Amino acid sequence: MTATRLDPVTALVVIDLQKGITALPTAQPAEHIVERSAALAKAFRAKGLPVVLVNVTGGAPGRTERHLAGGERPADWAELVPGLGAEDGDLRISKQQWGAFHGTALDLELRRRGVTQIVLAGIATSIGVESTARAAHEHGYHVTIATDAVTDMDEASHTHALTRIFPRLGETDTTEALLALLG
Repeated sequence: MTATRLDPVTALVVIDLQKGITALPTAQPAEHIVERSAALAKAFRAKGLPVVLVNVTGGAPGRTERHLAGGERPADWAELVPGLGAEDGDLRISKQQWGAFHGTALDLELRRRGVTQIVLAGIATSIGVESTARAAHEHGYHVTIATDAVTDMDEASHTHALTRIFPRLGETDTTEALLALLG
């Protein structure tokens, strides 16, 4: 579905564009995702709208069949990538789960700012982005996904989220179209 409009108080929420995640092999080049997310962030800031930069600093407890590879993470693994152009006024959220809502103050911070809609960008489409989109939808936010500002480690999972999941949670459109809606 094409994005129809942005609410007067819409926040950009950028998921896991950090050194350790962007270094992984992805279906679309991570540098393109960073560039598009940075363009969205710059435009949101110019309009005085909230920019939320999310990073993951750990993992949820519990047994899974797939374990994280690589053992010990480098000290800078969770640092946001410089190309994102983070600014002091950006809201920072560190998470331990896939999604940015569970166990964080994201919902509280968005509500304090009067946010009614979020635009999502980041990595990975079928993990952090999708989990955050689902929770945002359940919390009553209008959800929009910047389709060319998300990617995944697996092309099939990326495509499935874009074509099957996101249209049920909100609207989708390109970075260029969303920038045009911002005006």
